Amino acid sequence: MRITSVKAVTVRYPEPHDHNRPRLLTLVRIADENGQVGWGEAITMFMGACRATEAIVNEDFSPLLIGSDPLDIAGLHDRLKRHGWWYGPQGVAAMALSAVDMALWDLKGRILHQPVWSLLGGKLRDHVVPTACIHLDMDDPEWTLNEFRSFAEEGYRYVKGGWGSRPDNVFGQDRRQDIELVRRIREAIGDNVDLAMDALAARTRWDVKTAAQRCGDFAPYRLKWLEEPLPPTDLEGHVALRALVNTAIGTGEQEWNLEGYRRLLRYGAVDLVQMDPARTQGITGTRAIIQLLAAEHKPFSLHTWSSALCTAAGIALQANSSNALTFDHKPHPSPMQHELVDNPWEVKNGMIAVRDEPGLGVTVREDVVEKYAV
Repeated sequence: MRITSVKAVTVRYPEPHDHNRPRLLTLVRIADENGQVGWGEAITMFMGACRATEAIVNEDFSPLLIGSDPLDIAGLHDRLKRHGWWYGPQGVAAMALSAVDMALWDLKGRILHQPVWSLLGGKLRDHVVPTACIHLDMDDPEWTLNEFRSFAEEGYRYVKGGWGSRPDNVFGQDRRQDIELVRRIREAIGDNVDLAMDALAARTRWDVKTAAQRCGDFAPYRLKWLEEPLPPTDLEGHVALRALVNTAIGTGEQEWNLEGYRRLLRYGAVDLVQMDPARTQGITGTRAIIQLLAAEHKPFSLHTWSSALCTAAGIALQANSSNALTFDHKPHPSPMQHELVDNPWEVKNGMIAVRDEPGLGVTVREDVVEKYAV
C-alpha cells in the first residue's frame, strides 16, 4: 500500500462569521494506490501564505511522500519535519506539515476503517462542547447582542467574541465601549453561559497596565477567560499580569510547535492554553502539546474556527483528551463548514456528538473544492 498523489489547493470563500469578507484556506488531498483519499487543512489566511504553503506541499513534501506507506504517520511526520531544516519548523512550513499530517490521519482511518479518535487510543467522551465564536460588530451593538442572545437560547454553554467589523473600531480600543458591551452581553446570555472575550492584543497592543485595568473592569461580568490580553510574545508581561488579576488568561493560539508551548508553561504565562491543529503541525503535533499540558494539569481550548476538517481533527483530539475544555466553533452555516462536506457538524443541546465514521468523520465534496479553488 503506497501513497500515489499529494496535492495542495487554496480555496477562497465568503465567511458569514467575518461579515462575509473573503477568507482563504489551503487544503491538502492525499490518495493511495487503492483509491482511498484523506484530506487536511492549513489555516493560511493570506494569499502569500497560501501560495507558499502550496509550494512546500507540492514541491518539497510530495516527493518525500509519494511511494511511502500511508500508515506510517510517525515516520512521515518526522521525515517532513527534518526536511525543513533550512526554512525552519514554524510559519508556512508548520502550516504545510499540519495539512499533510491531518490528511494522513484521515487517510489512515479510512484504510483501517477506524475513526481518528480510535487511532489515537480511544475516546473519553461521546460528546464535546463547542464555543460559539463570532467577530463582533462594534458599530452595531444590537446585532452583536442579538447574536449572543440567540447562542444562549440554542443551548451553547460557551460563547466568545472579539475583533470587529472594521479595523478602526474593534474590541479593545475604547475602554468605555468595551465595558458597556461586555456588560450587555452578560445581561443577554444570563448567568448560566460561560463568556470569553478575545482582545487580540497582537493587533490592539495593550500593555500590562491596560490589560490589568480591563480585567478589573470586566470582573463583575465573570469572564471564563480573557484571550490574548497581551501580545503573545510578551511572556514576561503575561507573568506580571497574572500576578495582578484573578481573571483567567488564555493564549497560545499563535504558537507553532511543542517548543513554543513548553516556553509558555515554563514562564507560567497562561491559565487556558489555545492551539490550532491547522497550524500546530497537525494532529500529531497537537496531540504532543495536549499530552504536555495534561502532565501540567492545564486545560486547553482548540482554535478550530476554519473548515469542517479542522473541526473534525479538534473533535477527535478532544474526545481523546482528559484536559479538554472546549473549542472554537462557527455557530452559523458557512461554506467551509456546511458546503465543503456532505455531513457537516451539528450542535445539539450545546454539544457535538463524536462520530464513529472512519477517518475524520466527514466526507469532502470535491466539486465544492473546485468551486472555491483559487
